Amino acid sequence: MNQPEVILVTEFDEAIGTMEKMEAHRRGLLHRAFSVFILNEAGDILLQQRAMGKYHSPGLWTNACCSHQFPGETTADAAHRRLMEEMGFDCPLEEIFAFTYRTAFDNGLVEHEFDHVLIGTYNGAIHPDSTEVNDYRYMSASQILELMEQEPDRFTSWFHLALPRVLKHLNMSVTSAGM
Repeated sequence: MNQPEVILVTEFDEAIGTMEKMEAHRRGLLHRAFSVFILNEAGDILLQQRAMGKYHSPGLWTNACCSHQFPGETTADAAHRRLMEEMGFDCPLEEIFAFTYRTAFDNGLVEHEFDHVLIGTYNGAIHPDSTEVNDYRYMSASQILELMEQEPDRFTSWFHLALPRVLKHLNMSVTSAGM
């Protein structure tokens, strides 16, 4: 079975080629990705606990969904596709920033991503795919930050980096939210 390809990029997010997803992760090459943050009308943030069968970060809590754009697919189209595939719903999304990070995992894989962060609001039913999502819940920013301070290893590496910037975008101070 052919594995999906990711888009290899420069540090300026300029596409320079494609590579099979697992090979890019084995080699730690910079590639394009995205992370979706969802809030409800109360301002709580939707978290998902990654399924235990994920190839890295199984069982860790993170943002509503994240993945990689397919070659030729826009970030917005990819984000809508994966939100539906992972969480079973879709909603309007807006890209709010992008950042680069690199995390090496115990299994030898490396996430080295140019991560586009999108945000949306949703209040309806959630129907997660159990092969992608172990659990989910909405929590306030202050509850999340408190839990991250008490148990940082329960969250993905990119969530630690993206959440403070999302809160800043939302004009929620990290200090006033509990840290």
